[in-house]
Amino acid sequence: MKVFNTESGALEMDSGEKRLNELGYKQELRREMTLFKTLAITFSSMAVFTGTPLYGSCLRYAGPASLIWGWVVVTFFTWFVGIAMAEICSSFPTTGSLYFWAAHLAGPRWGPFASWCCAWLEAIGLISGIGAQAFSGSQALQFIILLATGNNKGGGYFASKGVFLGMYVGLTIIWAVLNTFALQVVAFLSIISIWWQILGGLVVIIMLPLVARPTQPASYVFTHFETAPESTGISSKPYAVILSVLLSNYCLYGYDTAAHLTEETKGADRTGPIAILSSIGIISFFGWAYNLALTFSIQDPNYLYDPNNETGGGLYQSATGAVVFMCIIWGSFFFCGLSVTASAARVVYALSRDKGIPFSPIWRKIHPKYKVPRNAVWLCAVIGMLLGLPILKLDVIFTAIISISTIGWVGGYAVPIFARLVMAEKNFKPGPFYLGRARRPVCLVAFLWICYTCSAFLLPTVYPITWDTFNYAPVALGLVLSLVMLWWVLDARKWFKGPVRNIDVNNGI
Repeated sequence: MKVFNTESGALEMDSGEKRLNELGYKQELRREMTLFKTLAITFSSMAVFTGTPLYGSCLRYAGPASLIWGWVVVTFFTWFVGIAMAEICSSFPTTGSLYFWAAHLAGPRWGPFASWCCAWLEAIGLISGIGAQAFSGSQALQFIILLATGNNKGGGYFASKGVFLGMYVGLTIIWAVLNTFALQVVAFLSIISIWWQILGGLVVIIMLPLVARPTQPASYVFTHFETAPESTGISSKPYAVILSVLLSNYCLYGYDTAAHLTEETKGADRTGPIAILSSIGIISFFGWAYNLALTFSIQDPNYLYDPNNETGGGLYQSATGAVVFMCIIWGSFFFCGLSVTASAARVVYALSRDKGIPFSPIWRKIHPKYKVPRNAVWLCAVIGMLLGLPILKLDVIFTAIISISTIGWVGGYAVPIFARLVMAEKNFKPGPFYLGRARRPVCLVAFLWICYTCSAFLLPTVYPITWDTFNYAPVALGLVLSLVMLWWVLDARKWFKGPVRNIDVNNGI
């Protein structure tokens, strides 16, 4: 893409495309995204309301004080991860993002293995993220239908597991169809999303405490600590606090979406880091305000969790208010799922471009008109739908999906950050956003925080452990990663070299 220089009167290559060429890639995707559009899609991938399904259980583990202050603590450490990633993104503005970063930062000896591990963690996290948003959106729709047709005490229709699965599949298909068109379609919807979430968030944050009278005192919100061993089976206070903070861990990631869109963004070596850090700032503020509004509005915690209340043990006590607020929240899930699908498809496209998955020529194809990886979109959608099939038999599927998504998605951050931590500074070509001497402490804190976050999502969430309460995420994730590592040892290490230059092929070299 050429841009007009008003001072020299000549056409100049976009800085992001120039750096892409230096890294060995030709421009295949359409580079037309502005900073605001990239920020909108990134913001949608994080979303203000994504943690709503976890709010009730996290509040029950250790009370409001742990949940509220836990958000502040998680935000603090999230900035370290975001700053570390922003520096790397500025140097490597490519669609492959994390796994491309890992390959180059780890060096020629360890690069292929680091790239392999990171790519599969990324793919697992993002594709299961589609499932997490589809489940959340279906659950919100389930409650909207229940309360719009009556309530839990009579007259309301509560969707069966089969209908729930149908809603899950339907949402996934809609996201795939929309992502089949030009990225500008997703960008336009994401602009609607950012205003939907900001304005809707303000409505919820302001109106909820006003209509929920009387509200809880500040002492309850900020200082009340209470475990619930009779319902959770967890009596250890430190353990309960760790589980209470899972809400914040789950909400405050997804900012790498900006990196996945860098090959389609103007001036990506600058706009990518800005979008990453801006998204963290906006979500941190609005997310904390949203949790405060919910917590101040709790009138009777015992009635709130009673399965016989109007909303069937849902988050809200009043059926009428619940419909309004759940519609706003459902919109957040819808836009988030749309953006996550876009990110997942681009990771699969980038990996297939480097011949890292079976049948790569199929998944790397670009739609001739819309310039989007259409086949990669549908591959991600189909796998996402398959992840939802256990809904018919298991009640703990949501816990497992979000655990797999978080561990894979956030775990993928760890590989390039660790490589940046240990690499020789002379081998790093900085972009416009550069940490200098601060990179070691920033990367060290970021890496340790990622390790903690992944470990927390592997823990059992309810005791005693039975087939109905078992968190099977460690088993499912362990099985998939074992197969990926076995594939590496037996075969992939012989031919997978990480990101493959394609600009030389295009030029006949």
